[in-house]
Amino acid sequence: MAEIGSSVEISGSLASSTLPPPRTRIFKIIVIGDSGVGKTCLTYRFCAGKFPEKTEATIGVDFRERLVEIDGEKIKIQLWDTAGQERFRKSMVQHYYRNVHAVVFVYDVTNAASFRSLPAWIEECKQHALGTEVPRILVGNKCDLQDSIQVGTDVAQQFADAHSMPVFETSAKNPNTNSDHVEAIFMTVAHKLKSQKPLVLSQPPEGSGVTEPKTLIVNMFSPVPFEVYH
Repeated sequence: MAEIGSSVEISGSLASSTLPPPRTRIFKIIVIGDSGVGKTCLTYRFCAGKFPEKTEATIGVDFRERLVEIDGEKIKIQLWDTAGQERFRKSMVQHYYRNVHAVVFVYDVTNAASFRSLPAWIEECKQHALGTEVPRILVGNKCDLQDSIQVGTDVAQQFADAHSMPVFETSAKNPNTNSDHVEAIFMTVAHKLKSQKPLVLSQPPEGSGVTEPKTLIVNMFSPVPFEVYH
């Protein structure tokens, strides 16, 4: 009987040594708003830690991710940045809104038209079953352009209050401005999501910190998106 007990202990030890490593929770956050408001710059700034040297209008979807640590747990944040122009969005809208955990609405504080478009973006979210139960944040970008501001903070705050979401004013370009909240914006969402169910589970990558940006390309003639690593 003693030999049998010893055998069980050895088998248990071997089994525990072959267990897979802890898994990382992944959360999908979509960033939406009119073309040119700075969505790509915001996501790039958060994931890569700097302002992109060159930007062009997004065609399809830009996909970036970053591994963050909250209360000792590593969480992967996926940022999906869609094209703001309708002609580039029709073929991939359904994929974009699938399995979303949070929404970041972006407008340009120097472009009143982009602010007036926000109700339409909110309505589009509702049409894809993303109601108020999904965490949402409003972001006014380009606040470093003080002489060109068309949307005041008080107006933005009233709109945010009416739609039950916090509002941030920031500049993805100028890291020295006192209103630089890029990190706080996405970390605020991450903290809200920490207690929620993840999108998927994946093996944690080697190391930690910022992961290599990836771009999700959507073929206009195919409903299936694919990833390009660069």
